[in-house]
Amino acid sequence: MMNQDSVKSAHDLVDQSATDGRQSTAAGARSARGADVPTLTKAELAELLFEQVGLNKRESKDMVEAFFDVICEALEQGDSVKLSGFGNFQLRDKRQRPGRNPKTGAVIPITARRVVTFRASQKLKTLVEERALPDTAAAV
Repeated sequence: MMNQDSVKSAHDLVDQSATDGRQSTAAGARSARGADVPTLTKAELAELLFEQVGLNKRESKDMVEAFFDVICEALEQGDSVKLSGFGNFQLRDKRQRPGRNPKTGAVIPITARRVVTFRASQKLKTLVEERALPDTAAAV
């Protein structure tokens, strides 16, 4: 069982990763605007759990995997996943719609599908907005 210090450390995991100056580990990871974006991977998340919460490396990796497995299983069963203070993962059914082949311009049908959407909580949005760099906020 984690103590209060461990819980606080767990809440600060993403904060540290966002401010420690890491570059993206995914080669060529880019935002919609083409700039390099730091990326927190599952392996890095497990490493942060190891360093800050005190789990051993195997437990850290297993915890991260189990967390995502539970989310995936819930979504596979058609459930929404609500993480208080973080956001909601929901399923949306999209109807078939017409599309175009970008090379030929020919009309092709885009098949109906089920997609996963994520909606950030107001708390997460506020946290991200408050920690935005001043020059970044002005550029948007």
